[in-house]
Formats: sequence, structure tokens, C-alpha cells
Amino acid sequence: MLSGIKQKAIIGKNGKIELSKTELTEGIVVEVIVLVEQPIEEDETTYLFKSELNKKHMLKALENVDKGNLIYVHIC
Repeated sequence: MLSGIKQKAIIGKNGKIELSKTELTEGIVVEVIVLVEQPIEEDETTYLFKSELNKKHMLKALENVDKGNLIYVHIC
């Protein structure tokens, strides 16, 4: 009979993987499949919206643009 255990783990020194608190007994033979998580790339908006203060500032700026409340600066 097959059963499964799903845990997240971090690869240790020399590629060692440790599972914490399983019901597996020492010496039992297991088959291991490793699925590597790909890092999620965030766009700039997601990054800036992480901070509540930045989020409020950005939303206020968008509101000002929608209302036409713009400041024009002439740069020589």
C-alpha cells in the first residue's frame, strides 16, 4: 500500500533533505520526488503595494491623475 507525505523542506549542506516529525520509521525504504519551487518575480506595482503607506500614496496619486490634479514642471 502506498501512502504519501507532503512537506516543504530546504536543501541543506551537501544536498541533504530532512523531513520533520513524520510517522516513518527508521530504515524504511521510500521513493523521493523533489519538486523545485520557482521564485516568483514581482512587478514594480506589487512591490510598491507591499507597504501600506506606499499603497495609500500610490492610490492617492492615481486619484489625482484621474481628477486632472497634475503639476507640470518645465525642465530646461
